[in-house]
Amino acid sequence: MPSSDNSLHSLDKSTPPLQSRAVYKPPIYYQVTIGLLKPLYRLQVWRRSHKRDNYQQEVEQRFGKRYPAPPVHSAKVKSNANEDGNYKESNGKKVIWCHAVSLGETNTVAPLLDALLAKGYQIWLTNTTQTGYARGASRFADDIAQGRLSHSYVPVDSPAVIETFLAHVQPVAALFVETELWANILTKLSEHHIPSILVNGRLSASSFKSYQKIGAVSASMMKNLSLIIAQDNESAKRFRQLGAHSAQIRVAGSLKWVINTPKLNNDNDDVKKAEIANDGADLGVADRPIWVAASTHSGEEAAALSWQQQILSNPALANTLLIIVPRHPERFDEVAELIEKSGLTMTRRSDDGAISSNTQVYLADSMGELMKWYALADVALVGGSLVDIGGHNPVEPASVATPVLMGAYTQSCQSVVDKLASVGALYQPNNNFYRRINADGQAFVPQEKGKQSSTDDDSLLYQQLKYWLSHLTLAKRAGQAGSEVTEQQQAVLGRQLSMIEDVIQQYAKSSFNQDVKQELL
Repeated sequence: MPSSDNSLHSLDKSTPPLQSRAVYKPPIYYQVTIGLLKPLYRLQVWRRSHKRDNYQQEVEQRFGKRYPAPPVHSAKVKSNANEDGNYKESNGKKVIWCHAVSLGETNTVAPLLDALLAKGYQIWLTNTTQTGYARGASRFADDIAQGRLSHSYVPVDSPAVIETFLAHVQPVAALFVETELWANILTKLSEHHIPSILVNGRLSASSFKSYQKIGAVSASMMKNLSLIIAQDNESAKRFRQLGAHSAQIRVAGSLKWVINTPKLNNDNDDVKKAEIANDGADLGVADRPIWVAASTHSGEEAAALSWQQQILSNPALANTLLIIVPRHPERFDEVAELIEKSGLTMTRRSDDGAISSNTQVYLADSMGELMKWYALADVALVGGSLVDIGGHNPVEPASVATPVLMGAYTQSCQSVVDKLASVGALYQPNNNFYRRINADGQAFVPQEKGKQSSTDDDSLLYQQLKYWLSHLTLAKRAGQAGSEVTEQQQAVLGRQLSMIEDVIQQYAKSSFNQDVKQELL
C-alpha cells in the first residue's frame, strides 16, 4: 500500500487514445487447449451443480445459451447528491460489465459498483463460483429487482460464447477484480474496442510465477488490458514484468479498505451501537466476553476450538463465548459435527434459539450477517490465514473497532495487514510492523522476543487472544485505532472510480471521432 499520495497516479491525458492500441491474440496452443477443455469444464459444472436447483441456468449462462435481460437504461438510480433517498433518472451511460470471481471479490468491489450505479451507469455482474453468485444475488437484490443491475455466471473463455455474451450485454467497459483474467475474453473486448480495466489489481509472488509459466498468454492479456489499477507498487512491478506497459498501470491503493456496509463511526453512531446492543441482548450474550473466528476454512475451526477450551479453563474467562462463522455454507454441518466432538456446548444460528448461559460455541450458520458478528465481538480471528488461503479482509472487523488476529498466510491482503498492525489494531505473529496499544492509548513496540518458528504461531496467537479478552479496555482501544485508519483510507474508492471514468470517456471520445471521420469520408 502506498504510504502517501506521491505514489498514486491519475490517467495521463497526454497519452494517445487507448482505443488505438493493437489487438493481441493469445497463442494458438492456448486457443486449442481451451477448445479441448470446454466439454470437460461442462462436466465439472455438472458434477458440482447438478443437484442444485439452478444447474440448468448456470450451464446456459456459462455456455451462452440464455441470459437474463440487460439492465434497463431508463431505470431510476440513487443519486449521491440526494441524502434523503430520492432517485434520479439514468443518464443513459449504458452498461459496465464487472467480473468478480467469488465471494471475497464480490464484497471488495461492491462499494465501487454502488458508486457507479449512483452515477447513472448500469451494471452486469458475473461470478465464477456459486458462493460468489449467491453473494452477488443477495448483495444487489434491490438493484436486480429494479432493473439497474443484471447478474449471471461468467461465460467460458471461448470466442463464440464471448461473442454471444457481448452482443447481449453490449458493455461500454469491462472491469475485472483483482487477478482473474482470461485471454480470449480480453482479445474479444479489444477487437470490439471495449475498454478492459483490472480494478484493485493484485499479483502475489506465487501468482506471478504461475503467470510466468505461460508467458506468451500472460503477455497477450497484459497488452490487451486498457488499464491496470494496482493495489500496490509490488503488484505494479509484477504486471510490468509480465508484459504490461508502464502507461497502462496506475497505483491507487486497495478497495479492501472501503467499507461494504454502514460504519459505526458516522452520524448515526449511537443508533448503530444501540442496534448492536439489542442484537446482543436478543441473542443472550450481553456482558459476556466474545470472540469470533470468521470466514474459517478446514483446519481453522479446530484451532479455534482448542483455544476456546484453553480460554474457558481460566476462571476469569469462564463465560467467554466463541462465535464461529465458516466461509462456505456447504461446510456448516461439517463444522457443527466438529464442535460436537470437541465436547463444547453449541447453539446453532439456524435453530433460531437464544444463546443460553451454558452455550460455549455459537455456530453462525447463516449468510449475510458477518458484520453483525464482527460488531458484537471483542476480538476477531480472520480466517484464511491459519491455513494457506491468503487471508480474508481484516478491514471489516477493523471498521467496527474490533481488534484482529491473523495467522501467517496473509498474502492476499498483506499491505492492509501491515498497516493495521502498525497502529496496534491487528496482531500477526512475527509481523515487524506490529505496535501494541498501552493503557494510555499509545502504540509502542513490544519487547523483542526473537524470530519464532511457525510451530509457535498458534501459541502466540492464543496468548494475544487471551491478553485482549482479559483486557477488554485495551482491546477496544486497539480496535478504535483500526477504525480510525480505515476511515482515513476511504479515498481509494474515489481514486479508482475516477480512473475508470477517465478511460471510459477516452474510449467514448475516440469512438465519436471515428464516427465523424467515417461520415466525412
